[in-house]
Amino acid sequence: MDFEGIEFPTPPPYKIKMVEFTELPSLEERQKVLREAGYNVFNIPSEKIYIDLLTDSGTSAMSDLQWGALMRGDEAYASARSFFNLQRTIQEIMGFRYVIPVHQGRAAEYLMFRALGLEKGDYALSNQFFDTTRANVEVRGATAVDLVVEDAYDITKEIPFKGNIDLKKVENFLAERGERVKVIVLTITNNSGGGQPVSMENIKKLGEMAKEFKVPFFLDAARFAENAYFIKLREKGFEDKSVKDIAREMFSAADGVLVSAKKDGLVNIGGFIALNDRNLYWRIRQSMVVTEGFPTYGGLAGRDLEALAQGLREVLNERYLQSRIEQVAFLGKLLEKRGIQVLKPCGGHGVYLDGLSFAPHIPREQWPSHAVVCAIYEHS
Repeated sequence: MDFEGIEFPTPPPYKIKMVEFTELPSLEERQKVLREAGYNVFNIPSEKIYIDLLTDSGTSAMSDLQWGALMRGDEAYASARSFFNLQRTIQEIMGFRYVIPVHQGRAAEYLMFRALGLEKGDYALSNQFFDTTRANVEVRGATAVDLVVEDAYDITKEIPFKGNIDLKKVENFLAERGERVKVIVLTITNNSGGGQPVSMENIKKLGEMAKEFKVPFFLDAARFAENAYFIKLREKGFEDKSVKDIAREMFSAADGVLVSAKKDGLVNIGGFIALNDRNLYWRIRQSMVVTEGFPTYGGLAGRDLEALAQGLREVLNERYLQSRIEQVAFLGKLLEKRGIQVLKPCGGHGVYLDGLSFAPHIPREQWPSHAVVCAIYEHS
């Protein structure tokens, strides 16, 4: 492979001391598997997939300290020691007073939107909603509105903060229909837009606008460390600040966070809500028992809480973030060198391909990108 002109990524700050054996199915077997799965890659048994790039959610390898933390898990039903360890960790990193663990991010969304009373005729605003976040808005009859900057829709345009929300559009929407806007959710980094970061300036100005119009403002902070590292790299005035300090500054602009911990929590399951509003906290706390269990475990075992607390501390390691983000950029440049169109600039957790460029003969309504995924599985 030709690496000329491509800078190699920073070596990762860890050693690998365990392997998991995999199989490479034959072409005939892959074709059979695809047919039996109804050409739905979600139905393919994982042991029939040699390299799984379906998602980064919940697929991180945990560290030795996280595996050790599992053994410290306090499995008491109520008020377990492990919850208070997690609570202290989140308070230290994010600065929010109240912490509610949940089994994963979509549970946080469900509980929050229910507590905020979203209903038919209401609106929720975002740069771009993640699919489950949008679904949790719409299942309550409300309307999810994406207001990301227009540049986000040009996959070839390289700008540093392609995940920014269009503040003018937000201001106009609030001026016209602000009384029916129940919440603003800013996704950092913007997963639906290709893992694109949001600038500190954008976060702060949106926070000020939300306060002016008295609308609750939450960060969908599944990849908060990734976003903070991009701010350090790309935003003037932050190059000498630590990722931890940048993250804390981001959080200070918001009323709280909704988090799937399966991303920057570096765990296989879990999530949480963190916020400062005592009344909202108690509404969530009272309603969550029906779906998540007691508020100090939120559908998780004590060992899960311990592993998450450790993961939240480890993800702030700047050498780790540098290595991870540079690996993604390295793969993107290799693909570009071979004439493959990717979304630019590359985000922090994956390279997004332009599926339409592979299959221009397939109409959009026939899902060309899905067809490309099936073809990649079958032939590569």
